[in-house]
Amino acid sequence: MPVKIVTDSTADLPPELIEQFGITVVPVYVLFGQEVFRDGVDISQDEVYRRILSENTPATTSQPSPNDFMEVYDRLLAGTTEKIVSLHLSSKLSGTYDAAVAGRELSAEKARITVIDTLSLSMGLGFCVLAAARLAQAQAELHDIIQAAKETASLTRISATFDTLKYVLKSGRLGAAKALIGGILNVKPLLTLKDGVLWPCGIARTRHRALDSLVDFVKKTSGSEEAAIVYSTTPDEALALKEKLSEFMDQSKVYISRLGPALGAHGGPGTIILAVKRNLANG
Repeated sequence: MPVKIVTDSTADLPPELIEQFGITVVPVYVLFGQEVFRDGVDISQDEVYRRILSENTPATTSQPSPNDFMEVYDRLLAGTTEKIVSLHLSSKLSGTYDAAVAGRELSAEKARITVIDTLSLSMGLGFCVLAAARLAQAQAELHDIIQAAKETASLTRISATFDTLKYVLKSGRLGAAKALIGGILNVKPLLTLKDGVLWPCGIARTRHRALDSLVDFVKKTSGSEEAAIVYSTTPDEALALKEKLSEFMDQSKVYISRLGPALGAHGGPGTIILAVKRNLANG
């Protein structure tokens, strides 16, 4: 494969797709007090959510270091003439993209490394990674892979609901939107991603209505080609959502994945993220 694809663990890609396309995932760090874990390596999703619910110490996260990226880049490129496309979550939500850029600068092979800020997260980022990985596996040219990843970023839409906003508010990931929703912790908030930042797009009085709103979000997204349901602690809800989406989408194009520990620490138990990729004709 002339081009190798790298991402970070916030992409929330299903393990079978990571293996199928040979994607390299650099783990983000999850912290409980002084304890530091690598996302998906040293700590599981179940353990993160168990500790969030049972312990007083809140979970926080930290991006990989530039050295983490440099070591991955150098390992993948050693003894080859291949190149790397490295895709990451929104630079407006995390320092991960900046760390990847710094890691590229540390690498002796930096001329062979392209780092992309997708301005997305979770499976929104995941769809960009998949677009790049599919072309890389097909031996496409570097510029075509980069173009496909950037086009996919512009074609992907995200909506999410949370059982409570208290974890997101503590994380500071809402920025200016915090003032708009600080008083609605007792309802089910709906958020969307706009220009790489999370913004409120509605509220629901019940969990059932919040999930129905996610289905409506997909119905109203013209040219929906692929969708991904990312859940933290409620797999039955994810399966029920997939069944509803399959009424108007090809079931093989609707994926279910688990919200990883890094993003899960910010969303908390009960988080559901729905990412939709539109086809280019409806871009």
